[in-house]
Amino acid sequence: MTIIGRITKDAAVNTLKDDRKVVNFSIAINESYKPKGGERVKVTTYCNCSYWLSEKIAEQLKKGTLLEVIGRIYVSAYVGTDGTAKASLNCHVSTIKIHAWPREVEVIGSAAQNTSATEAESDDVPF
Repeated sequence: MTIIGRITKDAAVNTLKDDRKVVNFSIAINESYKPKGGERVKVTTYCNCSYWLSEKIAEQLKKGTLLEVIGRIYVSAYVGTDGTAKASLNCHVSTIKIHAWPREVEVIGSAAQNTSATEAESDDVPF
């Protein structure tokens, strides 16, 4: 399955007892829809991801990075400390593709704001 979303916090490399290493990170998937006769509803789904092929990728997986991951999806059900039933959406990732870095997103956003400010100033010209 293919998932596109933003990383919620910097990726972490964990070492298991048998010295295998895994890169763990979480992705936020933002969606929205408009029900008939209603207002737009925004939904965020979180997916916990694990990548086993190389721990070097963790250096690039920073908070806010827009990723496309391909892998096997599964759900884990468990009982919380308060006794309630809970579940988590997980993905064993086989492929990672980076679409945008966090600083690129900031630069693009500031460029768009500067453009609208310039347009507003040009409206005030007395010609």
